Amino acid sequence: MTDKVLVATEDRVTVLTLNRPEIHNAVDGETAEAIGTAIEAFAADDAARVLIVTGAGQLSFCSGADLEHGETLLGHRYTDKAGPMGFAAFDPGKPVIGAINGYCFAGGMELAAWCDFRIAAANAEFGILNRRWGVPLVDGGTQRLPRIVGQANALYLIETGVRINAQRALVMGFVQEIVPAGEALKRALILAERIAGYPQASIHADRAASLSTFGMALADGLKIEAEMGRATLLDPEMAAGLERFASGDRPEPPRPPGA
Repeated sequence: MTDKVLVATEDRVTVLTLNRPEIHNAVDGETAEAIGTAIEAFAADDAARVLIVTGAGQLSFCSGADLEHGETLLGHRYTDKAGPMGFAAFDPGKPVIGAINGYCFAGGMELAAWCDFRIAAANAEFGILNRRWGVPLVDGGTQRLPRIVGQANALYLIETGVRINAQRALVMGFVQEIVPAGEALKRALILAERIAGYPQASIHADRAASLSTFGMALADGLKIEAEMGRATLLDPEMAAGLERFASGDRPEPPRPPGA
């Protein structure tokens, strides 16, 4: 067991915190193993509905690989199964939110991209800063960044190694909300609790259809959406939700800050 990654579960929300603030939450082999173990545990826990990924302290979400101990990332038990930093090839099958505080660089940006969406603190900064040392993206960055921000924006980030602030990341579409410094986790928890309270079968189906059909022809994607979506129509949680609707229940949907 290591304290380099902290995992806390409250009700139906699990929070995974990278806990190496003294080196900007950089990831070595031991940390990567703990990340992989936590993701697998979350995926297997039916009671856990949403995962939040964040970093300890307010200075850094994750600065990427611990380059002083880079060799440890190539020989741990998750290297081939999930990637050097322990997450890239995993899909827990449930929503994952990134709560981004401070530095989000290199492999840390890949970890943020692995999340379904991202809430950024106003002091968050982003960049493929590993470009300066010739270190490649091997934890999903070349695949996920173009899907999130588009090919040109992705190549701009990847090729130039530019360092951008939260507002620029929002414009690009990499982050979905910006909140005051120190409040990214708080906001992510609010959204996670709302997501956890919805009927889950349709969320899982819609999420899976969206992720699995990227790049497909529309007709093929529609077939998969129909197969996945229709399979949830007998979900008891949906039936209960429709009963609430019929009784006049109209919960207020969440809104972005300032909207």
